[in-house]
Amino acid sequence: MWLMSKSRTVVLGVAFALAACTSTSASKPAATESTAAAAAPASAQAPAPANPQAPLRDPDVIYVPTPQNVVDAMLKMANVTASDVVYDLGSGDGRIPITAAQKHGARAVGIDINPQRIKEANENLAKAGAGVADKVTFLNQDLFETDLSQATVITLYLLPSLNQKLMPKLKQLKPGTRIVSHSFDMGTAWPPEKTEDVQGRVIYYWTIK
Repeated sequence: MWLMSKSRTVVLGVAFALAACTSTSASKPAATESTAAAAAPASAQAPAPANPQAPLRDPDVIYVPTPQNVVDAMLKMANVTASDVVYDLGSGDGRIPITAAQKHGARAVGIDINPQRIKEANENLAKAGAGVADKVTFLNQDLFETDLSQATVITLYLLPSLNQKLMPKLKQLKPGTRIVSHSFDMGTAWPPEKTEDVQGRVIYYWTIK
């Protein structure tokens, strides 16, 4: 009897142990699901990584920088002084506005549709030295929509078709505003007042009447 009771006790003990394990195992998924459910709202509310800023639209031209000697000639042709506000349409790496401020003391604004070009221009501006950064601003804008009313000098390095598209906007600028274009004119409808060859590169000049 003792052996039988002992065996029965062992069997009962094993049964209880199995039942406890089964109960514990069954409860774990519920706890996991509960934890996941509690964590889900926080994950759902986490902000998505920001996408890099894209251009406002596809650029009209492929960026090709104006050589520095041509930049100098353009600003000289426009007779830029410290009283001028130079707007460079399609400013690329910022060399024309930065040079206008560095060498002529002018205030200058660079307009470019590509945020990468604006980033490069601001990096170059930061290296330009004291007395320049407070005179130059770069704007990520569409040059066809930019307000140019403050400009006294406009510089361009676009294509003939774009120059001609800009003509109505340019002709609305205040009298005396000077326009200088690298390589391309405005067509027969608006012949330049003068031209200059800069080591094989032609620059064109107009004045708003």
